Amino acid sequence: MVSLQQVEAMIKAKLPDAQVRVSDLTGGGDHLEAIVVSSEFAGKTRVKQHQMVYESLKDAMASEAIHALALKTYTPETWNKAG
Repeated sequence: MVSLQQVEAMIKAKLPDAQVRVSDLTGGGDHLEAIVVSSEFAGKTRVKQHQMVYESLKDAMASEAIHALALKTYTPETWNKAG
């Protein structure tokens, strides 16, 4: 299994400017939610934004250390609008 801090670090390794919040949805450590805010998402579709995050976690997901990931991605501007 992978810790929430490790997931955050993996995302930040690929998206250094990202603000990341990772939470465990079930208490089992393998069903997670990540909220990622990065200026690198600007001008990209939501699908592309998610692909960028999944790329950073591909090893953990391939080994099934992360079984499921609910993902929300924002640019700083859309995050501020979302409140």
